[in-house]
Amino acid sequence: MFIWLASYPKSGNTLLRAMLSAYFFSDDGNFKFDHIKSIKQFPQAELFTKLKINLSYNEMIKNYINVQSSVNIKNSIQFSKTHSSFFNINNSKFTDLNNTLGVLYIVRDPRNVVTSFAKFNCKSVSDSADYLIKENYLQHDIPYDKTKKFYIRIGSWKENYNSWKELRSQGRYLLIKYEDLVDSKEAIFIKILKFVCKLSNSKFILNQKKIDNVIKSTSFEKMRDLEKNLGFEEAKINPANGEKINFFNLGKKNNWQNLLDGNIRKKIEKSFENEMKELGYL
Repeated sequence: MFIWLASYPKSGNTLLRAMLSAYFFSDDGNFKFDHIKSIKQFPQAELFTKLKINLSYNEMIKNYINVQSSVNIKNSIQFSKTHSSFFNINNSKFTDLNNTLGVLYIVRDPRNVVTSFAKFNCKSVSDSADYLIKENYLQHDIPYDKTKKFYIRIGSWKENYNSWKELRSQGRYLLIKYEDLVDSKEAIFIKILKFVCKLSNSKFILNQKKIDNVIKSTSFEKMRDLEKNLGFEEAKINPANGEKINFFNLGKKNNWQNLLDGNIRKKIEKSFENEMKELGYL
């Protein structure tokens, strides 16, 4: 069964995956990039082609649940990353309760998302703000691997955030604010582990030494140094100049108050006013 690690792009999903993979897929909790490979992204093109499903938008949307069912291990937990919204298009949904245990949804202040999104995708901040607001936003390939083309129905920042609340009424939804995960890392991570144990109907046993190692080895500085020394396959190349774009770029220095144009800030705040107030960003 899947536990989804869901988010809008550039909202902290990689940090969450790093922490969970270090805890569950290492002996000591010390994070290495190889650990993160244990948490796959959905959708993946090869899962659809294996079932001989055409990689067109309509065919992929219709077959999301069929593909999940083909790889779902009923008696085991499978963490899976996605940037998809929890859509329902012409009675075709992103997932269902036969495949899903729950979701860890990580959200980040969209005024900080927009600058990080712009840097990673080689777009202007103004254009990136339009993508955040665009309701039918689709990502048609993995930005760091142009050989893996497929469709993800991301939606707007607002649509993505609101859509996953559908699982909240069933107790299958945990909201994580990126800012809280960074500022209160241990407390939030223990909360996440308890939620995972609740979903899996297993007893929570605190491995403090392992948690300590997870916290230390997934600091921004440690992960930035790992990328510098070893590279990170999810980083991409700027097509304009061929230079590598660092995946771990600014960390806490990515502060909208210092980086974001006032008109773009107002545009984002107007578009997402209700959600940002709900989350305490306004």
